[in-house]
Amino acid sequence: MAAAAADLEAVAPTGALWGLVYDFVMGQQEGPADQVAADVKSGSYTVLQVVEALGSSLENPEPRTRARGIQLLSQVLLQCHPLLLEKEVVHLILFYENRLKDHHLVIPSVLRGLRALSLCVALPPGLAVSVLKAIFQEVHVQSLPQVDRHTVYSIITNFMQTREEELKGLGADFTFGFIQVMDGEKDPRNLLVAFRIVHDLISRDYNLGPFVEELFEVTSCYFPIDFTPPPNDPYGIQREDLILSLRAVLASTPRFAEFLLPLLIEKVDSEVLSAKLDSLQTLNACCTVYGQKELKDFLPSLWVSIRREVFQTASERVEAEGLAALHSLTACLSRSVLRADAEDLLDFFLSNILQDCRHHLCEPDMKLVWPSAKLLQAAAGASARACDHITGNVLPLLLEQFHKHTQSNQRRTILEMILGFLKLHQKWNYEDKGERPLSDFKDQLCSLVFTALTDPNAQLQLVGIRTLTVLGAQPDLLSPGDLELAVGHLYRLSFLEEDSQSCRAAALEASGTLTTLYPVAFSSHLVPKLAEELCVALSPGLLSGELDLAKGDRPTKCSRHLRCLQALSAVSTHPSIVKETLPLLLQHLCQMNKGNVVAGPSEVIAVCQSLQQVAEKCQLDPESCWYFHQTTIPCLLALAVQASMPEEHSVMRKVLLEDEVLAAMVSVISTATTHLSPDLAEQSVTHIVPLFLDGNTSFLPENSFPCRFQPFQDGSSGQRRLVALLMAFVCSLPRNVEIPQLNQLMQELLGLSCCPGCPFSSTAAAKCFAGLLNKHPAGQQLDEFLQLAVDKVEAGLGSGSYRRQAFTLLLWVTKALVLRYHPLSACLTDRLMGLLSDPELGPTAADGFSLLMSDCTDVLTRAGHAEVRIMFRQRFFTDNVPALVQGFHAAPQDVKPNYLKGLSHVLNRLPKPVLLPELPTLLSLLLEALSCPDCVVQLSTLSCLQPLLLEAPQVMSLHVDTLVTKFLNLSSSPSMAVRIAALQCMHALTRLPTPVLLPYKPQVIRALAKPLDDKKRLVRKEAVSARGEWFLLGSPGS
Repeated sequence: MAAAAADLEAVAPTGALWGLVYDFVMGQQEGPADQVAADVKSGSYTVLQVVEALGSSLENPEPRTRARGIQLLSQVLLQCHPLLLEKEVVHLILFYENRLKDHHLVIPSVLRGLRALSLCVALPPGLAVSVLKAIFQEVHVQSLPQVDRHTVYSIITNFMQTREEELKGLGADFTFGFIQVMDGEKDPRNLLVAFRIVHDLISRDYNLGPFVEELFEVTSCYFPIDFTPPPNDPYGIQREDLILSLRAVLASTPRFAEFLLPLLIEKVDSEVLSAKLDSLQTLNACCTVYGQKELKDFLPSLWVSIRREVFQTASERVEAEGLAALHSLTACLSRSVLRADAEDLLDFFLSNILQDCRHHLCEPDMKLVWPSAKLLQAAAGASARACDHITGNVLPLLLEQFHKHTQSNQRRTILEMILGFLKLHQKWNYEDKGERPLSDFKDQLCSLVFTALTDPNAQLQLVGIRTLTVLGAQPDLLSPGDLELAVGHLYRLSFLEEDSQSCRAAALEASGTLTTLYPVAFSSHLVPKLAEELCVALSPGLLSGELDLAKGDRPTKCSRHLRCLQALSAVSTHPSIVKETLPLLLQHLCQMNKGNVVAGPSEVIAVCQSLQQVAEKCQLDPESCWYFHQTTIPCLLALAVQASMPEEHSVMRKVLLEDEVLAAMVSVISTATTHLSPDLAEQSVTHIVPLFLDGNTSFLPENSFPCRFQPFQDGSSGQRRLVALLMAFVCSLPRNVEIPQLNQLMQELLGLSCCPGCPFSSTAAAKCFAGLLNKHPAGQQLDEFLQLAVDKVEAGLGSGSYRRQAFTLLLWVTKALVLRYHPLSACLTDRLMGLLSDPELGPTAADGFSLLMSDCTDVLTRAGHAEVRIMFRQRFFTDNVPALVQGFHAAPQDVKPNYLKGLSHVLNRLPKPVLLPELPTLLSLLLEALSCPDCVVQLSTLSCLQPLLLEAPQVMSLHVDTLVTKFLNLSSSPSMAVRIAALQCMHALTRLPTPVLLPYKPQVIRALAKPLDDKKRLVRKEAVSARGEWFLLGSPGS
């Protein structure tokens, strides 16, 4: 080495470049390579000068010195290859090809240089082929280290991307050369690249020549993939990556079929679950490129293997993959183009399936009935031809078996199989009526369905309802007579008793689905019956409770009334039906307010709920949405205005103005408004806002009221309560709808929000004001509204007459601004925190944090077009929880519970991934909150802790002693909800590390014996569950 250094020093050029070369080659330093590359890129040296500086080291008799010299040149070329001229590339490639014959220590550096040159744009034609020939002839690739083998694959990949035509000129020699390179590869990093190269060879039509089988063998030897990535693998290669990459190769060409299909059959028949799954999935993929020719000789064996897996497997995944493979095979046979004299393999294949499965369908109690049905349905679902063939053979048999078997459970099994085949027919569009295979069976199918619908067995009825729905979706299967019968059955099933609730719900759903297809039939046969049922419900004394309650008449009649309303809303799925059902519901609501009928709040709420469901169905159709809006809202407003008149003394006045009834009407109005187009919404707003501001009732039906409607101008308390309906409308409008008289409206709402005497109306006004603030665009007008609100709040909080109303206004305005990230929200939140120390408002202010973090249902909702920014809860947590914690530590002892309650509400509604990183600092406060006597705080904190026990067991286990003590104490709380939550937390505690819990096991088991005798069933249920888990703690297998 010393002599070599002396020779190098004697002949090498002087200067900085020589020094860098010397340090790299002889000094074994790595840094100079980057420096030389940087100097070449900056123009300080040329690549030629670098080669000249390396001259003696490249010719040195010592292999290691030559290797270092070539390594330096290769590293420079990797960074500077875009700068090379064509002439330079030619000379460098000739040099590197020659060095492939050099000592094995030199080869890795040579390959890195060739990789750099393979990236050159200036590469002359023919050199790519020359390089690859040299590698194929001179380098035994599989004897190289992994990184150098990867370099060879990279060279091939680069040339395939940029010199495809040249490589194809090599013909089958290129394929053979690559097979030699890849043969014996074991590293998963290299296999991913090699599989990609093989896939490109096939998909880009390279000449495989006589080496198809060899190429298959060199890749299929890895099938099925058996690879477990090492722990902390920095490369992140997963078993699934290799599986998918190899599958793409194996399924890329039909030319592999004769070799691959026997291999797949062998692996499916093996005992290894992963091999079965991989083989079935690969077969599935192959069917997309194979035809009848490739499959013909293997169909019997494939069918036998798939049938056995579905019949005998204990794995649902294998069964599912087997069915998917059968589906793909049938689809492949179905789409193959046949010559006139060719054998139709599809019929042959389906006949085999039918022969092996058909007889099992006659045994509905045996275990093979469903596997057989699944196999037949998997094949039938592949194509219209397959569906016709199988259904034509199976359906007559199943219809015969249904009538042959008399037990309800057997009939249910058979009908479920029929339902499966009927659903498959929905996939195929038969334009010619004569081609529809179900037409020959429609009378038998209808008779069978009606038999099921009249059977006393609820489960059979359920399947019958589902089958009727599918039959109705098929064109021309239900005649007018069948439709009339079907509607009659659905009407009857819609009024079943409580113990048949699932059937009733299914009947209502089926009615809604079929109404969209047959509106005339339902209009003729169902709506009149429901209208008659409503008239019966309005009989004098029915809703007022004058019936003989001892005989149970009232509950029965009232439940029929409720089910009638549900049926009316369920069938309101077609615009023409809505125009019949909506007037019926509104007329029914109006008649409740007249004559001898006196309805209670529950009956009015039931009608409103039905109206809301109709409104939800109308949202899908703009025309129906507008019809509902302009028909329903004036009617509801007229009823409410009439009830609010001071001269109105009827019982119905009291009912319509009750909180829960107005809340139900709010839901109807908001649902009817949210989907209006801006143009139609502007038409409506010009009527409704003047109604409340000016008393303009001209657009209301029956608008002759005994006095003016003035909810804001010293109106009666009844009139003020109707501001909730105004809130429902204006807070559900699209943001770009201009509201008339907005300044006056905001001032009136502000005044009413702080008006004492009626908490309902003042809260509704505050919510309405906040909803409008949230949507108002930023600007001077918004600032003015906010200043008015702040002034009103401060004035109210300072006086004693309307402090609570002012606080409610503050809370809703704060929420409106928090949702839209308005800068003033921070000031208002600080004001709210300040009230935690207030003797009168402190506990209420703490509960206010729950409102700030919760989703509302009537205002400030995304559905109502409010501005709700994403992650507003996370931002609120980040901005305010530190202040809450600081306030808690600084607060007097009697005020601390308020801070704990506020903090508990914030944390309880925070997404758990956000809370987990902060848990160590906040957990001590949460544990202290469990000692707070307030049940609301206890329940909120328990609800927060339970998921944390499951998601952060390591942190929670540090406090296990405190957690066990407090949870057991709370399991005896006077509040049932707290007892249940505490027991659920005791159950969740068992997820902590077992060694931490074992010392507490005897104590917990003794303590949990007490809630086993709790007077509430739900508490006893949770106690049994928790105590059982603690009993099993530490036992084998737990």
